[in-house]
Amino acid sequence: MSPLFRVIIILVCLGTSLFLHRSIKKAKMRIEESIFWLLFSILLLVFAIFPFVPDFMARSLGIYSTPNFLFLLVIFILLLRLFHTHVELGKLEEKVNRIVQDMALEERKEREREKHLEVGQEDSK
Repeated sequence: MSPLFRVIIILVCLGTSLFLHRSIKKAKMRIEESIFWLLFSILLLVFAIFPFVPDFMARSLGIYSTPNFLFLLVIFILLLRLFHTHVELGKLEEKVNRIVQDMALEERKEREREKHLEVGQEDSK
């Protein structure tokens, strides 16, 4: 891995850490969500500081270029994150549907109660 590529990775990791810190501080991102990105940034930082680790991993997998290995790893990790996000989104959509259905049922019951009260008041007149 070239020294320039290592410096770029280190700068991107530091920039990501600063961005995460600001986002959490301004309440734009929850701490739970930022943990993934922080760990991801730390992994890349370790790879940049200790280039023999990704070199060894790339050679072990039969990938001849360490930057290609890093790009492949990043793509794989981001695809896993995307899958996890879609699963969570599906769960949230189900919850929203249940809440909307419950609210609709409650509104219907309330309207029926109001109708019964109106009918009861008309009968007593």
